[in-house]
Parts: sequence; structure tokens; C-alpha cells
Amino acid sequence: MTHPDQVLSPAEAARALGISAKALRLYEQRGLVAPIRGANGWRHYGPEQMARLREIVALRVLGLSLAQIAAVLSGKSHDLDKALAEHQTRLEGSLTVLLDAIERVRVWRNDLSEGRVPDLADLAARPPAVSLALPWPWNGEAFELKRLAPVTYLVGPLGSGKTRLAVALAEALGGVFVGLDRVAPEALPQGAAHELQWLLEDGATDSPALRAVLSGMVREDGRPGTIDLVEDGLDEATQLALGGWLRRRSEGDVPLVVMTRSSAVLDLDAVSAGHTILFCPPNHSVPFEVLAVAGSPGYESVSNCLGTPEARARTAGMVARMS
Repeated sequence: MTHPDQVLSPAEAARALGISAKALRLYEQRGLVAPIRGANGWRHYGPEQMARLREIVALRVLGLSLAQIAAVLSGKSHDLDKALAEHQTRLEGSLTVLLDAIERVRVWRNDLSEGRVPDLADLAARPPAVSLALPWPWNGEAFELKRLAPVTYLVGPLGSGKTRLAVALAEALGGVFVGLDRVAPEALPQGAAHELQWLLEDGATDSPALRAVLSGMVREDGRPGTIDLVEDGLDEATQLALGGWLRRRSEGDVPLVVMTRSSAVLDLDAVSAGHTILFCPPNHSVPFEVLAVAGSPGYESVSNCLGTPEARARTAGMVARMS
């Protein structure tokens, strides 16, 4: 716990707030908070700045865009009421899932009280959400996802087979694979148009590439989308906004599988609870889930696969010249 009069560095402030340094810098860039500048130009945060940042973080958790947060902080309540209504809907979706789990436990306990032993297989684990034989370059090994998260980030180095796995996952889920040849529709469906507005308010740049991605992820038919390199064709501001949009997704939302190599889209310091990171190793061993916790198995490998939008653009240019 920090002392109320303590002045913090950016790293200390981000740690105290439970956010990434990247998010802190973004809030500054959007004018939501003004750090104290020392004589040497270094940024610091005193009690006033930390209080403002706690308000921003709380509003961010509710799903407000940065533009909506700016409006609320300036005294406009309409955006807050709208965001609260949307957040309530997401919470109610999560509650439905939780109540289902509670009911299963109640039934099991009732069986025990009446001398019936519940099915041990059912107690140990529910059936996997996804079960398939891995395609080439694997050798048909069995692969399972125990649960289908609101967002599953699919990460791996070049040549690891992640695109083929993405296609196989889309087929297993009865969903849609959205490749790099995606084309923006003439008009976005209502749901996608609504999400586009949120992204634009959060700093995204409107573009055919963004509209094409959204049309694949927010579908009228409700089918889950599996998206090839989601950052393809998107500038840095849009990738940051899209990363924030993905982190808003919770239980009850249509699940998405998002392939990425962008640290703006997948910020390892800010992965939402219940979201999954799936890593494809370069040696074509079976893909596995990775916790967004430094030091956990696979964490460093995932981190090494991710790069900033600027670095990714340079890498893409180099690959294009070599191919």
C-alpha cells in the first residue's frame, strides 16, 4: 500500500493501480491525467494524479471508451449511465454461467446426501470445449481446449503452424475463419457498427481493414470468429484500441480466437481474467495454454513472439523483401 502523500514514478504508479505502463502512457496521451514534471523532465504522480487515475481505472473496468471517460470526468453522466447498462448486461451473462455451475454443485451435493455417488468423470472435469486431431505440420496428435474463453489469443513464431491450427479450431467450433484476404462489407451490421463507434472513441482509425476485422468478429449469425493476424493493416492507435476492446469481452459473449503477434493487441501485463493464451511451439510439439504470469511455462516464448506495431511493421517489410 502506498502512503497518501507519496510521489510515485510511472512504474510504481502502474504497479499500484494494477495496470500496465503502456496503459498509463495512453491515459496521459489522451489528456485524462497530467503527471508532475520534475526539473529533469521525469514524470511523477502525487495524490491528486493517483486519485484521478483510480477513477479512470474504475471507469475502464466498466467498459467505457477513453472518449466516454473524458466526458464522465468532465461532468457528463449520460455516457456513464449507458456504459453501466452495457456492463450490467455483461455481468448478467457471466452470472448465468456461474448459476449453472452452482446448480451442478447443488445436484451433486444432493446426490451425496441421498447416498448416490456423483459421476466421478463429471466431477473431475467437464467435456472439453474443443477436441481435434492436429493438422500438418503436426502428426495428428490429439488436442483439447478444456474451456472456450471469451478471447483465446493464438501466438507462435513463423512456421509454427498457428494458421493451420486456427483453421482447424474454426471448423471444430462451427465458426468462421477470417483470413488475411478479408474485405470490408459495404455496410457493417448493427452490432459491428456499434462496436466500431466504441473503437473510434477509444482512438482507433476508421479504415477498411478495421471494418473487415469487425465484420468477422461481430457477426449477425452469432458464429464464433477465428481471426488471422488481427493487426494486419491496422495502425498503432487502432491496435491499442482493439486490444482494449478485446479485454472487455467476458463470459456470455460469443467466443473469439484471435491470432496475433502484436504487443499492442495482446498486452501480457493486462490480460483479462478468464481469457486464454494458446502458444504454438516452433518445434511443432502440441500447442499449450500459457498463463500471463512472468516465469510461468511458455511465458517468455510468448513474449518473444510479440512486438510493438513499429517493430512488427519492420519485420513484415523484411519478410516481404525476402519472399
